Amino acid sequence: MNAGVTPRSGATTIRRAVARDAKRLTRLVRGSRAYEGQYAAMVADYRVGPDYIETHRVFVAVAADEDDGRVLGFYSLVLAPPELDLLFVTDRAQGRGIGRLLVAHMKSEARAAGLDRVRVVSHPPAEGFYRSVDAVHTGTVSANPPAVVWDRPELEFLIST
Repeated sequence: MNAGVTPRSGATTIRRAVARDAKRLTRLVRGSRAYEGQYAAMVADYRVGPDYIETHRVFVAVAADEDDGRVLGFYSLVLAPPELDLLFVTDRAQGRGIGRLLVAHMKSEARAAGLDRVRVVSHPPAEGFYRSVDAVHTGTVSANPPAVVWDRPELEFLIST
């Protein structure tokens, strides 16, 4: 499914990620300002590998009006159990509707896969965003040191059929 939107800078297209996107997506995760400070350790060694891209439904939002197809963000939908595993938007594209576009696309993919709900364990500062795109708070996932040393909000998207 291609989805277009006209955020402040022009058209954005969503396409399926391919193995050659792995390094670019890894850099996006590791370089995210949302994971500075106390959260930096969580993504310092994180890797989005070609195997991950081939195993899950990973989609990237690209700037359609640029020759290089610059990646603006991406998400990963895991089908079993249903979970939005990753959702990142580049720092420079924040506030332009890219995250909302990715969530709408994810819901469409989930619906096509026959899912009725999709879980997301949120980075604490991102909870407000998820609630703004209709995710419902369902609980809290306790810290799991040393990997994650803070509690995280658990939310759920209800997928309409």
